Amino acid sequence: MDTEGIKRSLEGSGLRCTPQRYAVMAFLMQHTGHPTAAEIFEGVNRLDPRSSRATTYNNLRDLVQVGLVREVAVEGRAARFDAKGMRHHHFICDGCGRVEDMEWYDVPQPAPASLGKRVLRECELIFRGLCGKCAPRQASR
Repeated sequence: MDTEGIKRSLEGSGLRCTPQRYAVMAFLMQHTGHPTAAEIFEGVNRLDPRSSRATTYNNLRDLVQVGLVREVAVEGRAARFDAKGMRHHHFICDGCGRVEDMEWYDVPQPAPASLGKRVLRECELIFRGLCGKCAPRQASR
């Protein structure tokens, strides 16, 4: 996504396009490796040292709330963030914590009656196991 595309997506979601928010979104668009909030802060801060840690974290929260960024919770480790626009699932390695994109598989939506008063926003599969680097190490033990 180019500069204008990022600005349009921010404004279209109801968020102002501040320099710091733009920097966070641009960083995520350029880095597909599911960075942590700390990694995003460090990367953004290298380009513009005026951006504080709190501003970066608040912008991430706002971007997640409007659906431009997805937060991938990794149990026992720092959450990771993803701005990849297309629908997809994630694989989380139990060994190294790496988060990988997985092809989208349609997931049957539960019947509204089974949810009670809950309202489902989205459904995502999280695959867990050992990645291609960690699996051979585990097998050789």
